[in-house]
Amino acid sequence: MIIVMKAGTPSVEIERVTEEVCRYEIIPEICQGQHKAVIGLVGETAEIDTRQVQNISPFIEQVIRVKKPFKRASLEFRYGEHSEVAVPTPNGVITFGQNHPLVVVAGPCSVENEEMIVETAHVVKAAGAQFLRGGAYKPRTSPYAFQGHGESALDLLAKAKEATGLGIITEVMDAADLDKIVEVADVVQIGARNMQNFSLLKKVGAIGKAVLLKRGLSATIEDWLMSAEYILAAGNPNVILCERGIRTFDKQYTRNTLDISAIPVLRSLTHLPIMIDPSHATGKSEFVQPMVMASIAAGADSLMIEVHPNPAKALSDGPQSLTLEGFEELMQEMAPLGKFFGRWSKKNSTTIPMFASQTYATVRF
Repeated sequence: MIIVMKAGTPSVEIERVTEEVCRYEIIPEICQGQHKAVIGLVGETAEIDTRQVQNISPFIEQVIRVKKPFKRASLEFRYGEHSEVAVPTPNGVITFGQNHPLVVVAGPCSVENEEMIVETAHVVKAAGAQFLRGGAYKPRTSPYAFQGHGESALDLLAKAKEATGLGIITEVMDAADLDKIVEVADVVQIGARNMQNFSLLKKVGAIGKAVLLKRGLSATIEDWLMSAEYILAAGNPNVILCERGIRTFDKQYTRNTLDISAIPVLRSLTHLPIMIDPSHATGKSEFVQPMVMASIAAGADSLMIEVHPNPAKALSDGPQSLTLEGFEELMQEMAPLGKFFGRWSKKNSTTIPMFASQTYATVRF
């Protein structure tokens, strides 16, 4: 249930209404929109008479029941206004949201060594990315596959962050590692395989860092939003949803199936920002560019693109990774479409010539 206050309602009246509704033994949450304040009532509201709530104050414009099972994540909860997730980074605050420029996240699947991650960070930043992605802890289908370097990889991400000022996005797999990860990460990622690890969701909901929640391999959109609800209910409003492809019938030609339709569907259901990961979705680098363009056209707020100096020798997910030069080319190609849709800014613009990665030291394996 939400209470929509009239435009111009004094803050003292909003506080009075909030205190009044507490007698219903629910939790009131104030969402201050551009023009109106909305008070969300979280808890068992089925027995609450909306007419009684309406009579609490003449400043109440409307009382609405939220019918979706995902209460805090629903668009209704914010009375149709989309939220923003502002992330402080060494290069300034980067905001994810519908009314902001496209946020580009780039980097390797796994952090392999210092030279590789620092070189990649320099190149993707110069090409226009605002965040560096890199796995320190890696969930792999096979127990014999490379699992990431763990804590030592976090140290390398910290060095790349210090060298470039990029924000860091990296995945947490185990709550025991969360404290170490939040010291380095600006956004904590929950991977597809942990989307319904509810105890982990509660833990990341208790931290102040932004959380990137990837869609599960076979998750419905409602499953996904209910997982986001766990994080929001634990007190963390800074959730970004990431579509990374779902498992369907055909695995011969793509790794997964990128659900582009999820973008407009989510836009109609939730206020949370939307990211697309075309690298994991397609599993093949040659398909990343068209899926990036489709995602921008469909209204994505952010893109996560895997980039590696030498994909043929990557320790994980090489086939889906762009080369450094390929990423620079892609950013050049994205610019006209991003500008057309009003989602491009100076931060996205290339500040170095094409193939400037050649000016950095070549990584040796």
